[in-house]
Amino acid sequence: MATLAALTAAPALAQARPPRVVLTTTMGDIEIELYPDRAPITAGNFLAYVDKGLWKGASFYRVVRPDNDRTPPITVIQGGLLNDDGPLPPIAHETTRTTGLLHTDGVLSMARGEPGTAASEFFISVGANPTLDFGGARNPDGQGFATFGKVVRGMEVVRRIDALRDPVAGKSEFMPGQELANPVAITAVKRVS
Repeated sequence: MATLAALTAAPALAQARPPRVVLTTTMGDIEIELYPDRAPITAGNFLAYVDKGLWKGASFYRVVRPDNDRTPPITVIQGGLLNDDGPLPPIAHETTRTTGLLHTDGVLSMARGEPGTAASEFFISVGANPTLDFGGARNPDGQGFATFGKVVRGMEVVRRIDALRDPVAGKSEFMPGQELANPVAITAVKRVS
């Protein structure tokens, strides 16, 4: 009887594992684990882009560090389609207060303007960035950014991207010194579980 119970419990445990996605970049692979149980809207949006093959042309195009950022400074790499109007509609904002997923090292989060405008642009936190959480000082609205997953393999790739010193020539009003002249291409995005 104990064996039968163990066999029937195994599929339930397998189903409980969070989905994983591998981002293949020109600098190496980054494997992420998503948390649809805690951030269903945000993780669901990212997976919809994966499942519909909408990440074609995506890249990591922005690096933000204390040496090129404003106060309060953050350290993140930003990626996506470099398009505020993604192919899917913007999603409702899930705050870190709601999800409990804070901006710690390796956490994925959605870039946005106003709450409810996130679509295809995301970033990965390098180190802890509590100013990006709900109530943090990064945004005047105090709503923070919507976290939805975490890097489980490939943080060395994230750190290599973060270390790039290749800013676009000239002055960018929103991203001065942060936008990469040679973005790191995301050549494939696929589910691995």
